[in-house]
Amino acid sequence: MSSETLHVAREKLKPHTLHLHYAITSLMEELEAVDWYRQRADDTEDKDLREVLLHNAKEEMEHASMLIEWIRRKEPLFDAQLREYLFTDKPIVEVEHEAMDRGSPIKENEPDDRGSPVKR
Repeated sequence: MSSETLHVAREKLKPHTLHLHYAITSLMEELEAVDWYRQRADDTEDKDLREVLLHNAKEEMEHASMLIEWIRRKEPLFDAQLREYLFTDKPIVEVEHEAMDRGSPIKENEPDDRGSPVKR
């Protein structure tokens, strides 16, 4: 399971890095669960089971959204990127081109030890 895999020895990781790892792997698991429930709902011929599976998928979407919000609050660069790309009707690539033209934070900032951006 992804949440059990660290690429660096646990004792070398800062608490912020470890907590972010927990959130990211949990988010991956929630999204995977949404996918599994949706596939099973599409596959079943039982109407009642389909309703339960789709209900479960919606619950996992709620959990994933909560994790995204936690990540946004704790990781400034994620916050900046989410604010850039979410809740717009413009074509996504157009948003990216506009962001790069005006100097996207992804190009300007590098995270410090706590994940906070450092102006360059």
